[in-house]
Amino acid sequence: TLCIHLQSAEERKGFTVNKENHTAPIIATETTGIMSKENQAAKETLEKEAGEQVNTSTPASVWRDAQEPLLLQALADKLGVSTESIVDFELNLYDTQPASLGGITKEFLYSARLDNLATVFCAMESLVDYTTAEDSTFKNSSDVALAVVFDHEEVGSTSAQGAGSPVMASAVERIAAALNGGTMNPDLYNACIRKSFILSIDQAHAIHPNYAAKHEAQHAPKLNSGIVIKTNSNQRYATNGVTGFVVRELGRMADVPVQEFVVRNDCPCGSTIGPTISANTGIRTVDAGMPQLSMHSCREVMGIVDLTHGVNIFKAFYNHFRELDDNLSKEIV
Repeated sequence: TLCIHLQSAEERKGFTVNKENHTAPIIATETTGIMSKENQAAKETLEKEAGEQVNTSTPASVWRDAQEPLLLQALADKLGVSTESIVDFELNLYDTQPASLGGITKEFLYSARLDNLATVFCAMESLVDYTTAEDSTFKNSSDVALAVVFDHEEVGSTSAQGAGSPVMASAVERIAAALNGGTMNPDLYNACIRKSFILSIDQAHAIHPNYAAKHEAQHAPKLNSGIVIKTNSNQRYATNGVTGFVVRELGRMADVPVQEFVVRNDCPCGSTIGPTISANTGIRTVDAGMPQLSMHSCREVMGIVDLTHGVNIFKAFYNHFRELDDNLSKEIV
């Protein structure tokens, strides 16, 4: 499918889903509820508990009475607790099928939530390698290397643990204070900001063979062809001339091919947490990612070679960014 980011308003309207009426989960049939002894027993148990609590109702019991008995009992059984122990829950539906390889030569990875768990995998793998590999620069580095994973990126990032929160700026403040014996020094903090750099890595839009016209002719990333630098003059991405150059140089040093993406002028554009973090912290930021198709579908697809490219660009960043940054011309920066 074509990702929603590249669809026009008319195209989105052509496939309209009412989120209230058309997306309600189906967990059982009425017949199942009647015929299953286990389900009937669960319902009777909950009704009995509710009857016993009639004269001693608490906010928790009132809340439980409003829940679907079968679902509540299923959760209690899974957790190994009584239904009385459950006072609230946060549940989300998601695809549980394992990832699989596809294509005639098995060059494609099919999975749910590649955007953006594929990047999380690459970041964590490379950070572990950076701290353990024999040829790593970690032991002699004066830098603090981080891999930061935020919640709620797909719903705006404005939460206590999202990218729009003070988490990133606070982390830099605490690191700067730790480097100064626990005392905050504004000059040291500003120096940390100046010497820092953020790779905002989120999956990118590969050109779709069935919708090739949705890509600008000179900016059509391909699967299994390298990391994609994302640029947008309306600041939907945080890339600029200097930060994009840094990724291209890291790619050259690590032998990772680099592609470019700029959305067509007549197409909408997605965004990332890059501009948000950059604005909140003042840290130089680049937006890049591994190309994929069907972004935000239940099942997404990317090239397996690009996973290796993703790991290698992170490794290059951890190992060589300081050397590269120190060699940048002061006039350019």
